[in-house]
Amino acid sequence: MNDATIVYRQIHPSFVQAGFPTSQAFRPTLKDESKLSVYDGDQITPENSFKHYVHELSLSSVGVMGLSVAEYAAESLAVCSDPVHFPEHAIIDFSELTDKDCRNKSKKLQSKAVQRGWLHRAS
Repeated sequence: MNDATIVYRQIHPSFVQAGFPTSQAFRPTLKDESKLSVYDGDQITPENSFKHYVHELSLSSVGVMGLSVAEYAAESLAVCSDPVHFPEHAIIDFSELTDKDCRNKSKKLQSKAVQRGWLHRAS
């Protein structure tokens, strides 16, 4: 991955309002242990990441949004390869942030992702 790499975030149906993801989609939940799961765009397409997430992992997604490694870095968030679960897996590490900082950064990330638009939608 490099600064231009787009990493893909699957958007759970409960994190969508009025056709757009809420900021919740861009911050880890308690079960995530402060690490947001994404797909490395250098290794997989948005459509194939969606298919993998929904069909292989049997998880729910309404579509894929993406941000570049540089956009995460602008928020002082590191994108790290994490191929333990599958080869294209990466994480965004929020572990050094307070809950308030996580919420503020996730709002900025959500705004940037919405500006880019959906990269893939469920049919």
